[in-house]
Amino acid sequence: MEPITPKFPKLLHGGDYNPDQWLHDPDILATDIELMKKAGINCVSVGIFAWAHLEPREGVYTFDWLEEILDDLYRNGIYTVLATPSGAKPLWMSEKYEEVRRVQENGVRDRSGGRHNHCYTSPYYREKVREMDRRLALRFGKHPGVILWHLSNEYGGACYCPLCVEAFRAWLREKYGTLDALNLAWWTHFWSHTYTDWDQIYPPVPNGETCTHGLTLDWKRFVTRQTVDFMKMERDAVKSVCPEIPVTANLMGFYDGLDYFKFGPELDVVSWDNYPQWHTRDNAEIAVFSALTHDLMRGIKRAPFLLMESTPSSTNWTPAAMLKRPGMHLLSSLQAVAHGSNSVQYFQFRKGRGSSEKFHGAVVDHVGDRGPLAIARTENTRVFRDVKEVGERLAFLNGDGRLYGTEVRAEVAIVFDTENRWAIDGAAGLRNCGTKYVETVLEHYRTFWEKGVQVDVTDMDGDLSGYKLVIAPMLYMVRGGFERKLKAFVENGGTLVATYWTGLVDETDLCVTGGFPGNMTDLFGLWDEEWDALPDGFTNGVEVDGTVYTAREVCARIHPTTAEVLGVYTEDFYRGEAAFTRNRFGAGTAYYLAARTDTDLLRRLYGTLLETLGIRAALPGAVLPRGVTAHARESGTARFVFVGNYTDARANTRRFSPENG
Repeated sequence: MEPITPKFPKLLHGGDYNPDQWLHDPDILATDIELMKKAGINCVSVGIFAWAHLEPREGVYTFDWLEEILDDLYRNGIYTVLATPSGAKPLWMSEKYEEVRRVQENGVRDRSGGRHNHCYTSPYYREKVREMDRRLALRFGKHPGVILWHLSNEYGGACYCPLCVEAFRAWLREKYGTLDALNLAWWTHFWSHTYTDWDQIYPPVPNGETCTHGLTLDWKRFVTRQTVDFMKMERDAVKSVCPEIPVTANLMGFYDGLDYFKFGPELDVVSWDNYPQWHTRDNAEIAVFSALTHDLMRGIKRAPFLLMESTPSSTNWTPAAMLKRPGMHLLSSLQAVAHGSNSVQYFQFRKGRGSSEKFHGAVVDHVGDRGPLAIARTENTRVFRDVKEVGERLAFLNGDGRLYGTEVRAEVAIVFDTENRWAIDGAAGLRNCGTKYVETVLEHYRTFWEKGVQVDVTDMDGDLSGYKLVIAPMLYMVRGGFERKLKAFVENGGTLVATYWTGLVDETDLCVTGGFPGNMTDLFGLWDEEWDALPDGFTNGVEVDGTVYTAREVCARIHPTTAEVLGVYTEDFYRGEAAFTRNRFGAGTAYYLAARTDTDLLRRLYGTLLETLGIRAALPGAVLPRGVTAHARESGTARFVFVGNYTDARANTRRFSPENG
């Protein structure tokens, strides 16, 4: 497996560093390097929001300060992840060229200020970013300390300016060819909204068209397309100068504004920013979702990733800035590593003195000023000791541990598709008080986390070969021939689990005809007639072998044809009808859960399948106490198992070791 950062093929430990905020105080910078070494930090991300210092006036580039800092870092054994500064445009540019400022849904153009608010279509902004990136690559691409390009920062958001509207129309013309094809795909005959000219098409906005679901879906797809195209422009600008240095972009987990799977092919490595709010509720519940999100980020390329941002203590943008309790920083950091991260990095290294992030968690707090006294005080802080502990653990894994080069190997895949999420969220009439797609994916994932079983997360473009079990909850929209992949997977011996609201619409959100779930009725051996969407607080039951499990929110009425009935409803006018089925298809099996049930039925189903399919856990034969999980990384010569306890109670490992059952 190729190393993520070939110039420094080790686990990275570091974080966002903003020396441009401290150029007026060189003693601070010298102190920072000493503290980095004491904390076991081997890399920092530099230049993320430094455009105003890199180009203080149009066409005037000042890079000497940055070179001096990179030189100092490298001399002290600290490598650099060098960022392109496109995430925050300088004020001189914003004021001089209004086209770089986004237009919001209400048609009003932004004033200068903020960040992540540039127009991805603006020819001027693209040219200025390209030139800045190229100049940075020419100056620093061969620097021995630069190991990775950090493209912009947390790409996101949409612009509704005339440039973007026209680009959207051009993209639609290329996709559909004719207005007749577009009108049919979007079903614009509804409410007499048929388009007769391309110039009649505008993005969905609150005071305009919002009920044409094909339009809404295609606008979201276009925003992703435009963002990825902008990112590729940045990538190509630095790669044209130094193709040997890999590129990354820091993503944001389950952020629904972009389809991150479209980013994967254009990046050398995925990185992401993780900020779970530990201790605000049951840590085990928080840990399950954090684990799923790590697996989602790893699944974008099915390869190790980087944890680009996390907090060593607290955040400043949540309702309450709750501190990580003792032990949580090490635990949460190693959770990322266990799920495939080759780094633990923070926002931020040193707290700034002013503006909106001055109280965001950092390795060095305001107690750390400059000089020996500041170093002594900082070393005595709890947060710094926690960071140092992580640094020591990663140093061991970089040395005798030899973790670098291992990977997560999964025999189970869960399908999470962003375009499907958009379609479900936009659908009217299924359950307007909450369809809960992400929450449902999490519920199906939970059993595997509890049992210490690795899981990959894929979308409909992913490859299903190599898995024993594939789970596809709420596959409302089926696109790109994914039903053929599912059929081939099962026919060749795989086991598939699907649920209610499967195969209802095509990729433009048009309902399929001929019965649900579309042309997968033979795969599941049933057809789906209608759905009873239950209000919050209403329940039904599903009886399986004499045990009744709670059903809530959705109960689909299905008609088995070749499927075997495993469970039936216990209440209402459809009492006794099929609710849970199994169908043999080729050499494999397809299960169908017609109702959203409690996790007890899912635990029963997946517990049985893990055993019958011979799917290996990180600790084979182990029974893990509640809140304790295990995860494995391995290579051809080594296997590492990480065991994490997310409860306040001490767990006795003898209770769940393989030797003791």
